[in-house]
Amino acid sequence: MSKKRIETICVQGGYTPKNGEPRQIPIYQSTTFKYDTSEEMGKLFDLEANGYFYTRLQNPTNDLVAAKLCELEGGTAGMLTSSGQAANFFSIFNIANAGDHVIASAEIYGGTFNLFNVTMKKMGIDFTFIPSDITEEEFDKAFRPNTKAVFGETIANPSCSVLDIEFFAKVAHKHGVPLIVDNTFATPINCRPIEWGADIVTHSTTKYIDGHGVSVGGAIIDGGKFDWNKYADKFPGLCTPDDSYHGVTYTERFGLEGAFITKATAQLMRDFGSIQSPQHAFYINLGLESLHLRIKRHSENALKMAEFLESHEKIEWVRYCGLKNDKYYELGQKYLPNGSCGVLSFSVKGGREKTNEFMKNLKIAAIETHVADARTCCLHPANATHRQLTDKQLEEAGIPATLIRYSCGIENVDDLIEDVKQALEKI
Repeated sequence: MSKKRIETICVQGGYTPKNGEPRQIPIYQSTTFKYDTSEEMGKLFDLEANGYFYTRLQNPTNDLVAAKLCELEGGTAGMLTSSGQAANFFSIFNIANAGDHVIASAEIYGGTFNLFNVTMKKMGIDFTFIPSDITEEEFDKAFRPNTKAVFGETIANPSCSVLDIEFFAKVAHKHGVPLIVDNTFATPINCRPIEWGADIVTHSTTKYIDGHGVSVGGAIIDGGKFDWNKYADKFPGLCTPDDSYHGVTYTERFGLEGAFITKATAQLMRDFGSIQSPQHAFYINLGLESLHLRIKRHSENALKMAEFLESHEKIEWVRYCGLKNDKYYELGQKYLPNGSCGVLSFSVKGGREKTNEFMKNLKIAAIETHVADARTCCLHPANATHRQLTDKQLEEAGIPATLIRYSCGIENVDDLIEDVKQALEKI
């Protein structure tokens, strides 16, 4: 049979039951796993054999779901984490230590910005934030001898800018570092960053992948193509012996295809324990089975809503890369030709006062910190998720103080438009 298409992978990827085995992915709701001899257990701790011994590191349910996500993204290895924040933290901390430097797009989720700019800075890792539309010359100037990675989001939350993945990958590779891309909003249905040169992909599975607001989780997928050995001095954690595992060198033992994820599991998951629960992994798999259907409806609804808002006299501006007048339309057509996502951003004329008034008038769209759900929701980021940023930082991140993030669900779009229309009429 030829290579399975993405819709089939959504439904059947990652797990093929054998004769008499459960048709659905089983939930291995156990913290520990039994072995007959200490020698067998010892091989697991020495990373000489495959298997499970403690769910704080790995669990079979999680690995089956991670395998499906890995297949969807076109990667070589994957892992689940307790949240998208944990996934982004692990993706950086797996290769950057105290004294190192990372470049990130300024147009990223506020929680990730704070993770990088405050928490990880306290750990000794410095970050430089750059605009996504930076020139190559300016981009080159941002690199330092101790730069270890470049980070961005396929579709930025909540500015809705589109990352030029191929360009970012080219510049990152020119300086000998990997490109890490958070693909949460696009999902592998609408964009596969690895095919455009990205090396590592992260997700907040809490969003479209779950799709129903029932589970918090994250994922990391390695493309398996970045040559860590070529820059061994820059990435000693992967290319030199790990004393905590009897001197194993990850790139030698697991190759380029498995080194990154094995190290993240054996070291970071062991020490931080940011594991996703098997029950939540099961929920995520249910979401994945319908992802290809839902993301199409989300994208269709968002485009129709954006077109309505673009023509309304009380709307100052709309950002959605599906609009032909949008700044990121061409990049959207390149990376997201089948649709972007269900999230758009816009501004109501009249400043913060009118913004708050509009939000109060909505009947169907709920005010939530959540996004990318089957149910429509919206948020005023400057008053919530990005509240920790100054007005200057908001502008630098492409998030004006009046920006409204609107996440179209899979309801009837005419009902959603009527709801927004009546809310606008009342201000």
